[in-house]
Amino acid sequence: MLITCRSLFRIDRVLWFTSRCVKSRPESFSTMSYSGNAGMDGSKKQKIVNLVWRPISSQSSSVAAEVGNEVQKSAQCSNSSDVGGVSETASVVSTGKHSASLEVGASLIKFIRGKEGTTQMKIEEEMGVKIIFPSSRNEDHTIVEGGSVDFVTKASERIATIIDEAVRSPSLDYSHFVSLPLAIHPELVDKLVNFQNSILGNHSIAGDEQDDQANKTTSSVAVDLKANSETNQVNVDIKSIPIVSYQRKPKETKSSTLSDLGIEKSIFIKPNTFHLTVLMLKLWNKDRVEAARDVLKSISPSVMDALDNRPLFIRLKGLDCMRGSLAKARVLYAPVEEIGDEGRLLRACQVITDAFVKAGLVLEKDAKQSLKLHATVMNARHRKRKDKRNKMETFDAREIHKQFGNEDWGEYLIREAHLSQRFVFDQSGYYRCCASIPFPGEQ
Repeated sequence: MLITCRSLFRIDRVLWFTSRCVKSRPESFSTMSYSGNAGMDGSKKQKIVNLVWRPISSQSSSVAAEVGNEVQKSAQCSNSSDVGGVSETASVVSTGKHSASLEVGASLIKFIRGKEGTTQMKIEEEMGVKIIFPSSRNEDHTIVEGGSVDFVTKASERIATIIDEAVRSPSLDYSHFVSLPLAIHPELVDKLVNFQNSILGNHSIAGDEQDDQANKTTSSVAVDLKANSETNQVNVDIKSIPIVSYQRKPKETKSSTLSDLGIEKSIFIKPNTFHLTVLMLKLWNKDRVEAARDVLKSISPSVMDALDNRPLFIRLKGLDCMRGSLAKARVLYAPVEEIGDEGRLLRACQVITDAFVKAGLVLEKDAKQSLKLHATVMNARHRKRKDKRNKMETFDAREIHKQFGNEDWGEYLIREAHLSQRFVFDQSGYYRCCASIPFPGEQ
């Protein structure tokens, strides 16, 4: 079954500055166009705007479909009082320009601008429009302004294509994910802290050997001073000057340091963010975030049913490598075992995944992936290096696996599922919670 993404793009509202607006009956086509007819009412001229839907292709993309659907819902006439205090309103009305407000999201603006603004300039020159980006990252609306509806429409469609390509590519990172928090268990957080300290603290970088001669006592020098009464000069008789032999500095011995192994603090998962990941999401505007909140809250009864309304415990034991070998590890994680092995946890996760897929909030490639629950403890992708060219993509986990390969991290209750926002944290240090649903508690 082909799963398409929901709204890769949305035109929030079309600002058509006239004193009268007539909306035609919508049809099921992919995108929009406008036709303006002149009408007479006494001595005053009025423009009647008819929204007409025309097909672009027989196989419309999800972006174009969203454009049509959203304009159908929200296209409306607007006078200067409806623009929310935008200073350009008066000039737009006086010059007869047309504009569309596009809900894009701050994370996508760089793709519309392009390298050094080349993409934006190309659209503006070819389409005869002006693209106005929001002044704050908290705002999602980008304005496309032009001399005709056709110019604005074509520019909006071009932006829709850019956004579609960006969202489907790795260039746009995931913004949110559905998580099962584990950092709510203080004893587990303490174990992770000890794990990190034992690795970072047990390795030392070998220093240079000290020069033996530096520790030796310097030999004394005997000097006799004799004064000559006739010449009033002092004669110096040096009896012995020792010959100092400096030993060659030994070559530095190469040892297995943390740096050699590709191990540094930044690749360890922060204990306060420890979790299980159910589903990764790209929610690039406020509407998609709100839709994701609604989806998660709506499936709470179904998740409870999948769990048989009974508490769910997991066990974390050992360490394993996600891809590749331990010598060139990228991700090191603790495997997850469901206590009782009834499959309730996977059933609940499937209910969550299916709901988000149905809502069109999951990329097609992500929807096809099978779920493998794991608790990541180290990830080379998190490495922080100033010089990206020399950034190591792997680390040597063989010694860590020898020491912690059979580690019993303990058994823990899964208490809730979160819609978590990446790169943003709450006061506890865990990811910001946009929405949550409870799991059955202990009886």
